[in-house]
Amino acid sequence: MLPEVAIGSARIQDAPAIAAVHVEVWRNAYPGMLPDHSLTGLSRHRLAGYYGAAIARGGGMLVARAPDTSQVVGFASWSRRGLNAPADGEVETLYVLDDWRERGIGRSLLSTSAQHLARRNCRSLFLWVLADNPSRWFYERLGGRAGLRSTTNVGGRTLPQIAMIWDRIADLVETR
Repeated sequence: MLPEVAIGSARIQDAPAIAAVHVEVWRNAYPGMLPDHSLTGLSRHRLAGYYGAAIARGGGMLVARAPDTSQVVGFASWSRRGLNAPADGEVETLYVLDDWRERGIGRSLLSTSAQHLARRNCRSLFLWVLADNPSRWFYERLGGRAGLRSTTNVGGRTLPQIAMIWDRIADLVETR
Protein backbone atom coordinates (compact mmCIF):
# COMPACT_ATOMS: atom_id res chain seq x y z
CA MET A 1 0.00 0.00 0.00
CA LEU A 2 1.25 3.46 -0.92
CA PRO A 3 1.82 6.08 1.79
CA GLU A 4 -0.89 8.73 1.98
CA VAL A 5 -0.39 12.10 0.35
CA ALA A 6 -1.03 15.09 2.62
CA ILE A 7 -3.66 17.61 1.51
CA GLY A 8 -3.34 21.08 3.02
CA SER A 9 -3.69 24.80 2.39
CA ALA A 10 -1.27 26.31 -0.09
CA ARG A 11 1.37 28.73 1.17
CA ILE A 12 2.92 31.57 -0.81
CA GLN A 13 6.21 29.67 -0.99
CA ASP A 14 4.32 26.84 -2.78
CA ALA A 15 3.57 29.09 -5.78
CA PRO A 16 6.59 27.99 -7.90
CA ALA A 17 5.79 24.30 -7.29
CA ILE A 18 2.11 24.88 -8.09
CA ALA A 19 3.14 26.63 -11.32
CA ALA A 20 5.41 23.69 -12.23
CA VAL A 21 2.51 21.26 -11.74
CA HIS A 22 0.23 23.45 -13.87
CA VAL A 23 2.75 23.58 -16.73
CA GLU A 24 3.54 19.85 -16.65
CA VAL A 25 -0.12 18.80 -16.50
CA TRP A 26 -1.15 21.08 -19.36
CA ARG A 27 1.76 19.98 -21.55
CA ASN A 28 0.93 16.31 -20.94
CA ALA A 29 -2.87 16.53 -21.11
CA TYR A 30 -3.61 18.98 -23.90
CA PRO A 31 -1.34 18.39 -26.93
CA GLY A 32 -3.50 18.34 -30.03
CA MET A 33 -6.37 19.86 -28.05
CA LEU A 34 -4.79 23.26 -27.36
CA PRO A 35 -2.66 25.22 -29.81
CA ASP A 36 1.03 24.27 -29.56
CA HIS A 37 2.05 27.88 -28.85
CA SER A 38 -0.26 27.90 -25.81
CA LEU A 39 1.60 24.93 -24.36
CA THR A 40 5.14 25.92 -25.27
CA GLY A 41 4.47 29.48 -24.13
CA LEU A 42 3.46 28.50 -20.61
CA SER A 43 5.70 30.30 -18.16
CA ARG A 44 6.40 28.83 -14.74
CA HIS A 45 7.62 32.22 -13.59
CA ARG A 46 4.46 34.06 -14.71
CA LEU A 47 2.20 31.36 -13.29
CA ALA A 48 4.12 31.39 -9.99
CA GLY A 49 3.41 35.12 -9.75
CA TYR A 50 -0.27 34.54 -10.50
CA TYR A 51 -0.64 31.74 -7.96
CA GLY A 52 1.42 33.58 -5.33
CA ALA A 53 -0.86 36.63 -5.65
CA ALA A 54 -3.97 34.41 -5.43
CA ILE A 55 -2.67 32.76 -2.26
CA ALA A 56 -1.72 36.16 -0.77
CA ARG A 57 -5.28 37.43 -1.42
CA GLY A 58 -6.61 34.51 0.57
CA GLY A 59 -7.95 32.60 -2.41
CA GLY A 60 -8.96 29.03 -1.68
CA MET A 61 -6.10 26.83 -2.77
CA LEU A 62 -5.01 23.37 -1.65
CA VAL A 63 -1.88 21.38 -2.38
CA ALA A 64 -1.20 17.65 -2.30
CA ARG A 65 2.24 16.87 -0.90
CA ALA A 66 4.15 13.64 -1.49
CA PRO A 67 5.03 11.66 1.62
CA ASP A 68 8.65 11.99 2.76
CA THR A 69 9.67 14.74 0.28
CA SER A 70 6.73 17.17 0.67
CA GLN A 71 6.93 17.73 -3.10
CA VAL A 72 3.76 19.35 -4.45
CA VAL A 73 2.22 16.69 -6.71
CA GLY A 74 -1.20 18.27 -7.22
CA PHE A 75 -3.34 21.26 -6.37
CA ALA A 76 -6.86 22.62 -6.52
CA SER A 77 -8.41 26.06 -6.20
CA TRP A 78 -11.98 26.95 -5.34
CA SER A 79 -14.26 29.93 -4.75
CA ARG A 80 -17.86 30.95 -4.06
CA ARG A 81 -19.80 32.06 -7.11
CA GLY A 82 -22.48 34.65 -7.78
CA LEU A 83 -26.08 34.39 -8.84
CA ASN A 84 -25.51 33.61 -12.52
CA ALA A 85 -23.27 30.60 -11.92
CA PRO A 86 -24.58 27.04 -12.32
CA ALA A 87 -23.85 26.32 -8.63
CA ASP A 88 -22.88 28.09 -5.39
CA GLY A 89 -19.21 27.06 -5.45
CA GLU A 90 -16.67 26.43 -8.17
CA VAL A 91 -13.54 24.33 -8.30
CA GLU A 92 -11.47 26.47 -10.64
CA THR A 93 -8.43 24.21 -11.02
CA LEU A 94 -7.66 20.60 -10.19
CA TYR A 95 -4.35 19.20 -11.42
CA VAL A 96 -2.35 16.12 -10.41
CA LEU A 97 0.99 15.10 -11.92
CA ASP A 98 0.76 12.06 -14.18
CA ASP A 99 3.06 9.93 -12.00
CA TRP A 100 0.73 10.53 -9.02
CA ARG A 101 -2.61 9.82 -10.69
CA GLU A 102 -4.79 6.84 -9.80
CA ARG A 103 -3.93 7.19 -6.10
CA GLY A 104 -7.01 9.06 -4.91
CA ILE A 105 -5.30 12.46 -4.89
CA GLY A 106 -7.73 14.12 -7.30
CA ARG A 107 -10.67 12.75 -5.32
CA SER A 108 -9.16 14.05 -2.07
CA LEU A 109 -8.47 17.49 -3.54
CA LEU A 110 -12.03 17.70 -4.89
CA SER A 111 -13.58 16.47 -1.65
CA THR A 112 -11.50 18.83 0.50
CA SER A 113 -12.39 21.75 -1.79
CA ALA A 114 -16.07 20.79 -1.39
CA GLN A 115 -15.63 20.76 2.41
CA HIS A 116 -14.22 24.30 2.37
CA LEU A 117 -17.05 25.50 0.15
CA ALA A 118 -19.70 23.77 2.30
CA ARG A 119 -18.33 25.64 5.32
CA ARG A 120 -18.99 28.84 3.34
CA ASN A 121 -22.65 27.87 2.92
CA CYS A 122 -22.34 26.48 -0.60
CA ARG A 123 -24.87 23.74 -1.27
CA SER A 124 -23.82 22.90 -4.81
CA LEU A 125 -20.59 22.85 -6.80
CA PHE A 126 -19.44 22.96 -10.41
CA LEU A 127 -16.28 22.98 -12.46
CA TRP A 128 -15.55 23.51 -16.13
CA VAL A 129 -13.92 20.75 -18.15
CA LEU A 130 -13.01 20.84 -21.81
CA ALA A 131 -15.50 18.71 -23.70
CA ASP A 132 -12.70 16.68 -25.32
CA ASN A 133 -10.76 16.18 -22.09
CA PRO A 134 -10.39 12.41 -21.61
CA SER A 135 -10.33 12.91 -17.83
CA ARG A 136 -13.98 13.96 -17.88
CA TRP A 137 -14.89 10.41 -16.82
CA PHE A 138 -13.23 11.13 -13.44
CA TYR A 139 -15.86 13.76 -12.60
CA GLU A 140 -18.69 11.60 -13.90
CA ARG A 141 -17.50 8.69 -11.74
CA LEU A 142 -17.66 10.99 -8.69
CA GLY A 143 -21.27 11.90 -9.43
CA GLY A 144 -20.88 15.05 -11.50
CA ARG A 145 -23.47 15.55 -14.18
CA ALA A 146 -22.93 17.40 -17.42
CA GLY A 147 -24.74 20.73 -17.22
CA LEU A 148 -24.21 23.93 -19.13
CA ARG A 149 -22.23 23.87 -22.31
CA SER A 150 -20.15 26.83 -23.31
CA THR A 151 -16.93 27.73 -25.07
CA THR A 152 -13.62 29.09 -23.89
CA ASN A 153 -10.81 30.65 -25.89
CA VAL A 154 -7.28 29.35 -25.42
CA GLY A 155 -4.51 30.72 -27.61
CA GLY A 156 -6.94 31.91 -30.26
CA ARG A 157 -8.77 28.59 -30.47
CA THR A 158 -12.40 28.35 -29.38
CA LEU A 159 -12.99 25.13 -27.46
CA PRO A 160 -16.23 23.60 -26.18
CA GLN A 161 -16.45 23.11 -22.43
CA ILE A 162 -18.96 21.52 -20.09
CA ALA A 163 -19.90 22.50 -16.56
CA MET A 164 -19.83 19.38 -14.41
CA ILE A 165 -22.32 19.98 -11.60
CA TRP A 166 -22.94 18.42 -8.21
CA ASP A 167 -26.36 19.59 -7.04
CA ARG A 168 -25.56 18.41 -3.51
CA ILE A 169 -22.12 19.43 -2.35
CA ALA A 170 -22.55 16.96 0.52
CA ASP A 171 -22.20 14.12 -2.01
CA LEU A 172 -18.64 15.25 -2.75
CA VAL A 173 -17.76 15.96 0.87
CA GLU A 174 -18.52 12.31 1.63
CA THR A 175 -16.39 10.85 -1.21
CA ARG A 176 -13.09 11.24 0.56
